Amino acid sequence: MAKYNKSSVKKANVDSASRAAMAMGSQSKKEKLSLKEYFKGVKLEMKKVVWPTKKELGSYTTYVLVTCAFFTLLFYAADTGILFGMKKLLGIDL
Repeated sequence: MAKYNKSSVKKANVDSASRAAMAMGSQSKKEKLSLKEYFKGVKLEMKKVVWPTKKELGSYTTYVLVTCAFFTLLFYAADTGILFGMKKLLGIDL
């Protein structure tokens, strides 16, 4: 774990929107956030998201489709090969 000195760490002022953005499971039983505060936190976090450009999205989609096609063919070939081997080994005809 990295050690931080006190001068490099800024103290944050935690307001209700920041509290709402924190993990819901880490809250104590005494402190409950309202639904309004929760969605304020969600909105705050969504502003921090860096969305991909149209070009990046197209390349990511292409990569996913090519990868899915590759693994589809790989598993089909493995399944067909195992089936062929089992037929020859056991002498059965399906």
